[in-house]
Amino acid sequence: MEGANRGAFEAGGLSIGCNIELPFEQRPNPYQTRGLKFKYFFVRKMMFVKYSLGFIIFPGGFGTLDELFEALTLIQTQKISNFPVVLFGTAYWQGLLDWIRDYAMKQGKVSEQDLQLLHVTDSPAEVVEIIIKSQSSLHHLDKNSDAYRFPS
Repeated sequence: MEGANRGAFEAGGLSIGCNIELPFEQRPNPYQTRGLKFKYFFVRKMMFVKYSLGFIIFPGGFGTLDELFEALTLIQTQKISNFPVVLFGTAYWQGLLDWIRDYAMKQGKVSEQDLQLLHVTDSPAEVVEIIIKSQSSLHHLDKNSDAYRFPS
């Protein structure tokens, strides 16, 4: 997440970091203008989803997969608005996507429509295009919750 924080920081924007208390790995990066610290993963994920207009997922471990599938499940079950979920790094994600198609989809656990929730790319320009295109379809701002809603 340092990349997103750095981009916002260097552009003069607000750069909020959502950090988790862990015995290893997680430290606030130097590009945060505001840092939030969470004890529990589920609370951190809730904050990611509540204020997100899209997810760009880079190669990572179990925590990354957890956040990816949480977002997809919430979109699939219409608990949150459908925002873009972009997997960056086709070589990294290909095995997982093959497994989903070859096993989960063939067994009826996920559908082709579910798989279409994902965008996969190696191009930063394409990521920007996907996010901008999704924002152009922004329907309205829900004044009560500050959450953006997209048309169905």
